[in-house]
Amino acid sequence: MGSNVSMATSLLWMRAWILNETNGPSSYQLGEVETPEPEAGEVRVRLRTSALNHLDLWTSMGLPAPRQFPHITGADGAGVVDAIGEGVEWVAIGDEVVVDPSIGEGPRTERIPYGGHLGIVGEHRWGTLAEYIVLPTSNVVAKPTTIGWEEAGAFGLASGTAYRMLSRARLQSGDLLLVVGVGGGVSSAGLSLGIAKGAEVWVTSTKPAKIDMAIELGAKGGFGSAGEFASELKSEAGRTADVILENVGGATWKQSMRALGVGGRLVTCGSTAGPKVEITIPVLFFKHHEIIGSTMFDGEDFQAVTDMVAEGLIPVHVDKVFGFDEVPAALAHLESGAQLGKVVISHE
Repeated sequence: MGSNVSMATSLLWMRAWILNETNGPSSYQLGEVETPEPEAGEVRVRLRTSALNHLDLWTSMGLPAPRQFPHITGADGAGVVDAIGEGVEWVAIGDEVVVDPSIGEGPRTERIPYGGHLGIVGEHRWGTLAEYIVLPTSNVVAKPTTIGWEEAGAFGLASGTAYRMLSRARLQSGDLLLVVGVGGGVSSAGLSLGIAKGAEVWVTSTKPAKIDMAIELGAKGGFGSAGEFASELKSEAGRTADVILENVGGATWKQSMRALGVGGRLVTCGSTAGPKVEITIPVLFFKHHEIIGSTMFDGEDFQAVTDMVAEGLIPVHVDKVFGFDEVPAALAHLESGAQLGKVVISHE
């Protein structure tokens, strides 16, 4: 431990939601683990809030399985720096920070963050469903003073992912953007980012309430995800999509491809409703379609998103806040698909 490490909160043990097996969300157990100490170039953050992602459900099912047990998930969070390791200069004890959940060691490239050498806080190292987290200084940014702790702990993974997706898809002002499966974290962030970029945004969802929410937030309209939303879009909007943000997968892929106009780009980061799809190759080349894969983001992306949040350009949609002892109920709420935005955990 470096001599500049604060001893004010050097607790031996911390509370955390721990995985020791992968039998689903019921595998999470509230317990205690040794409080981590920052090494050189690292900071420790006492978390004020965190937020759930579907990754927390998937990891509990072994998709992917943690590399070792015990494991702590959680990619999103915000809090106060309470200890620093040797060599840390720009972060000080008492700073309010937001967790950047993207881990990378490779070089920045225009197309692929960290040259594809990617990891995620909460998957490849202990995450935010705990009282404290230790991270490299590159994985924290200053918390915007214009937002509260709930919003600060919620926007990281989803907004960063959506930002990189729409950058990869080259979304421009005036484009028609179709957000498939609106309501979850990435799709809700994609809606807000699309509006901020001046796109005409339409949405789909299986739940009318989520479509209504999207319209209140600025979407032009929406359609049922289980229906013929490609023809509905053409009828209602009078044109096809320039860009489609798709993270549903097999259940909506056919309609998404039909909704895509000539020269259109479909960008995907997930497959929550089916990992396998069929592609009609002649349609792909005759219509000059692009299918773009995207995952995670780099530090410059995350700072750009944080700045947009700070300036109020993209709102952070918090669906519901649960206490730290209520994580099982929060996971059940997320698993039900009832959320309209982020599910946040208060650590206070």
